[in-house]
Amino acid sequence: MGSNGDERPVHIGNISNTAFSIGGSNNTNTVHNGAPDGRPPTAEELLRAVHELRVELVRIPRSSGRGELDAELEDAAAELEQAGEIRPGLPARLRGALERWAPLVETVSAATALGGLLASLGG
Repeated sequence: MGSNGDERPVHIGNISNTAFSIGGSNNTNTVHNGAPDGRPPTAEELLRAVHELRVELVRIPRSSGRGELDAELEDAAAELEQAGEIRPGLPARLRGALERWAPLVETVSAATALGGLLASLGG
């Protein structure tokens, strides 16, 4: 809600090589979009972000949503570990998972970090 009591939609355009903040429930997280030098993230960086989100998920109250998101993240991590590269379709699947479970992870900084890496991959 805005300071005058009305809700305002938020539109985020193209973000590249910059910092951004996303807040929810009186919490703000700032992360950098993409790798520090402006290049797209590597499979290792994306895998690390997926692992970090899985670690932070255990701090969220247990729910079916948490279990389903963790299963999607586990599948993505296994694919990244096995392939050693970011295969086509994986970023879109991860973005879809973050969008589906956004209310669950809106205050989790690792979700914001993973979203930033995915945004830098485009698509």
